[in-house]
Amino acid sequence: MKFSKNLMKAAVTIDKYALYVPKSGVFPKKFEVGSLASGVKKNGKLDLGIIVNTNKEAKSTASAVFTTNRFKAAPVLKSKQVLESNNFEGVNAIVVNSGCANSMTGDVGMADAEKMCELVNKKLNLKDQTLVMSTGVIGQKLQMDKIATGIENITFGSSYQDWLNVAKSICTTDTFPKLISSQFKLKSTGETYTLTGIAKGAGMICPNMATLLGYIVTDLPISSGGIKKILSFAGERSFNCISVDGDMSTNDTICMLANGAVNTTVITPESEDFEDVSANVTSFAQQLAQLVVRDGEGATKFVTVKVTKAKTFEDAKIIAETISNSSLVKTALYGEDANWGRILCAVGYSKLGDISALDESKLNVKFVATDDSTPKELPLLINGVPNLNVDENRASEILALNDLEIIVELNTGSETCNFWTCDLTHEYVTINGDYRS
Repeated sequence: MKFSKNLMKAAVTIDKYALYVPKSGVFPKKFEVGSLASGVKKNGKLDLGIIVNTNKEAKSTASAVFTTNRFKAAPVLKSKQVLESNNFEGVNAIVVNSGCANSMTGDVGMADAEKMCELVNKKLNLKDQTLVMSTGVIGQKLQMDKIATGIENITFGSSYQDWLNVAKSICTTDTFPKLISSQFKLKSTGETYTLTGIAKGAGMICPNMATLLGYIVTDLPISSGGIKKILSFAGERSFNCISVDGDMSTNDTICMLANGAVNTTVITPESEDFEDVSANVTSFAQQLAQLVVRDGEGATKFVTVKVTKAKTFEDAKIIAETISNSSLVKTALYGEDANWGRILCAVGYSKLGDISALDESKLNVKFVATDDSTPKELPLLINGVPNLNVDENRASEILALNDLEIIVELNTGSETCNFWTCDLTHEYVTINGDYRS
């Protein structure tokens, strides 16, 4: 009876485009972008984009976090080589195509990735200074004739529409383009710096990253050592803290590029402003990563899983990730079933290195509402003992929200990890059952 009830549950239509896509924006100085429909995608949509640093007054720095999948796509290998050969400096362009992942394509795929870089380097008068990314179906070769023509014909601009079109050009099953911008000031300089981020991803989303591409660009000057440390810290707490379906792709890349167009002191790990910059980039990356979860394939709920009072951040993250990846937890969320036993099971089978991180007698689990309704928190497990007075009606109200939180208090330390996930729905199966068609 319950199953048929869920099948009949009316879908809630959310205009994600209106909710999450900005209508204007401010963008970092001396970056330009271009995009077009090369014809790789059958539907004639934008499928090729390039981001260019035009600042010649300072040497740019760049870093990237790549997939940990053992089968890394050709663009991943090529971009890694470009970054390392340039010592993470002087990278001035990023080219990306959607519609084909150029993954598991052997020597031909590697040659095609290198060719894409060569074409952009030639067009922009660069020397081995271009990173390349691809996203789409695995196991298919790039249509290089179309991509080459596209690179030759692409034009650049710096308007809101130019940036929005680049965000559109990297989409696959995404239902909306992911583009955000923000500005911040540093006390030591009083100057304003800008961050812009674009990302794609809706399925195959699981740490470490997923079929996910993301770019963060800024006009702040950062040293190569500084940008590597900042992106590593931010990525661990943003793009590596999201899950849609527990799958990891072969192409995942998050890249950060700083061009120093705001001419102030270069930020290094030793700078007094370093922690401030790192915090700003981390918060920004979390906002961008959360958009991927909000666009989860077939998802109807956005869920924050917060594991608190853990011995270490690593412990908290392992437990939060395990809960977020649990198909049983995710289907219960879809069915709006307050079956907290599934959460408890996930905590218990988390692959912790140190079992002392868990003490059943100290464990608390609760649902938390994100709207203005009360009571805001609903305790389910208190000091390892079930709350026998759980208000099932209130539980149903909280689980009916589009946004909600699950809090797990370990009470064995002081560290916290926030993880973002969504429910698992019938629509997810429909989308992925005919993805190639």
